Amino acid sequence: MQLGGPLQSWGEHSAFADRDTVSHPTRSGLIGMIASALGIPRADATTETDSRFEQLTRLRFTVRTDRPGTRLTDFHTVGGGLPQHRTVPTAKGGRRAADGATIVSRRHYLSDAVFTVAVTAPDPTTPTLLTDCAEALAEPRWPLHQGRRSCPPSALFLLRPDSPDPTAELLELPLARTAPRGNSPTVTVYFTAETPFARPRETASPGSPGDTAVTMLNDDPVCLASRNRIHRTRPAYTTSRDLPTARCAGYGTAYLDALNTYLKPNTRPEEATP
Repeated sequence: MQLGGPLQSWGEHSAFADRDTVSHPTRSGLIGMIASALGIPRADATTETDSRFEQLTRLRFTVRTDRPGTRLTDFHTVGGGLPQHRTVPTAKGGRRAADGATIVSRRHYLSDAVFTVAVTAPDPTTPTLLTDCAEALAEPRWPLHQGRRSCPPSALFLLRPDSPDPTAELLELPLARTAPRGNSPTVTVYFTAETPFARPRETASPGSPGDTAVTMLNDDPVCLASRNRIHRTRPAYTTSRDLPTARCAGYGTAYLDALNTYLKPNTRPEEATP
């Protein structure tokens, strides 16, 4: 999958007035997106039963950061200037007082970011899981969003539904970024995964991994019900690779042409479609 578009927001710990975003798609956000594509209601989005949602928790995600984007903060006010019977509801079932009805919130986004995500299912007990997910993402039951409903994905979304090794292919797919200035033969690209990165063999190409950073994120979903969201903490491993600068394919039509050439090498340019 490729996650782009004007805005993304991948909250990890916020639930009230300050809505954060981490620097890459979260596990909870990605599983929630696939659950939406499959048409799993929030009431059934729990691991407590042997359900389709429980199977989704067996997926593994490796994220390549094509462009980290720019952090943006949106200032919101809700509920001000209304009579009390129309102000914001309270937890006790009443309404906020008219003189204190306004709620201020700040919501954080990643602007102009692009991530390419490899999805794998190492659990052999679910042999059709990836196929089912790919078919659902191609024709989603409900609209997809990148962390928040105001952040739909771009039209370029499901790149290759049947890759034999999607994680390895992250090293080969064109990068949605421009080449850096200068004559450097390589460009540093960051990857995030849920398991430690294996050091490649000396013959592996391209590049070598940098130091691996480990961060604990509270984004492993147990239940995504509207009023009962529960997450577990899990480690997130981030490392870097030096890829050939030639992987940088730019923006817009230049990137689409490079991607089509990679995905459909035997297709003439006039026949290619994203």
